[in-house]
Amino acid sequence: MSTTTAVAPLTTADAEALVTAAREAAEMAGVAVSVTVLDAGGHLLAFRRDDRAVLISGETSTRKAYTALQLNAPTADLVDAVQPGGLFHTLPTALDRPLLFIAGGVPVRREGRLIGAIGLGGGAPEQDHAVATAAVEVLV
Repeated sequence: MSTTTAVAPLTTADAEALVTAAREAAEMAGVAVSVTVLDAGGHLLAFRRDDRAVLISGETSTRKAYTALQLNAPTADLVDAVQPGGLFHTLPTALDRPLLFIAGGVPVRREGRLIGAIGLGGGAPEQDHAVATAAVEVLV
């Protein structure tokens, strides 16, 4: 008989720590961003848009977080999968879901279990991915 150990869910305090870490990493990179943190159920725990961030970055950060959560993978790793011939080529149009296959969404795991996701929008995809990845490190 196997036993399962409970893993603490992503808390509001965790979400605030992620937003703070992302804001600091974005400032160091010289980029204005929006940050979205979702719990394991896809519910919004935290959101922040820098005053200088482009308005659409709020939507892109949320969609990147949602995509990373639903597919349990960084969106940077999924970009090629939606290209013609890719494994998920039809996924963006087949589902009525707010998926976005651009780097900047990263799953958040605790003890190897998916507990949420963070999404960044506003910088170049590589910058968004780097900031999201740096932010997740604060929970390790």
